[in-house]
Amino acid sequence: MALKLNLNFNFTRTLSVLRHMGSSSSGEWGTGAGKGGGTGGAVREAGGSFGRMEAAREEQYFRKLQQKQINELKIHLDEEIEHHKKVIRQHQKEIERHKERIEELEKKHGD
Repeated sequence: MALKLNLNFNFTRTLSVLRHMGSSSSGEWGTGAGKGGGTGGAVREAGGSFGRMEAAREEQYFRKLQQKQINELKIHLDEEIEHHKKVIRQHQKEIERHKERIEELEKKHGD
């Protein structure tokens, strides 16, 4: 049985969140509250170098999270491939066994 991982991959949503996080009227991340209806926190609201630094940290966090998810997906897919190869080998053995059984029956009954 294949290893089933409950991986929540919603890259589109993550990228959308990244695109909208920290944007402000000036367009530079971390420079102010932005237009999303929320302030984004005291540091982001204040803007300046601390706001930009926090925005960069958030961007780095989401990039690392996305890379981790991609790596986990690759591992999961490799495991799925190996599982299917194993099932194929088992089916091939069963096909050969059935063919041999048919040959034995034909020899025995002279068909």
